[in-house]
Amino acid sequence: MEDSTATATSSSSTHYLSIFTNYPLISAVTSFTIAQFIKLFTSWYRERRWDLKQLIGSGGMPSSHSATVTALAVAIGLQEGFGGSHFAIALILASVVMYDATGVRLHAGRQAEVLNQIVYELPAEHPLAESRPLRELLGHTPPQVVAGGMLGSATAVTGYLFFRIATS
Repeated sequence: MEDSTATATSSSSTHYLSIFTNYPLISAVTSFTIAQFIKLFTSWYRERRWDLKQLIGSGGMPSSHSATVTALAVAIGLQEGFGGSHFAIALILASVVMYDATGVRLHAGRQAEVLNQIVYELPAEHPLAESRPLRELLGHTPPQVVAGGMLGSATAVTGYLFFRIATS
């Protein structure tokens, strides 16, 4: 009886540790991290100052959302095949996220710019004059989304080749 309990506990802990060898998950997280670090440098290039908020913020070049979901979809396709249902789910998820980034979120950011300008021009006695500005950098332009998708694809393929070499 004790042997079966020890085996179950050992199997359970091994099961939880398998998250560290989940290639699609590692590809997605790695791609997100690389995109966020690239944003730090593209922001410095554009503004000539370091903005550490870029490490956790949305918007900017490249799209970390696009990089993440593209890396996930490509990694699933490479691991399980591009004809499977898992890849289909990941591809549709990636398409929705990327469409949303260039559509709804981009336009919400542009509306925030206009609203912030209106509030800025209000007289000081107006109740909204002291309101905190809305976040303007929410979405992405199509080139930012494409760059994120390319980064995600490259990360997934590189990870796939690395895992194949490491396991052979």
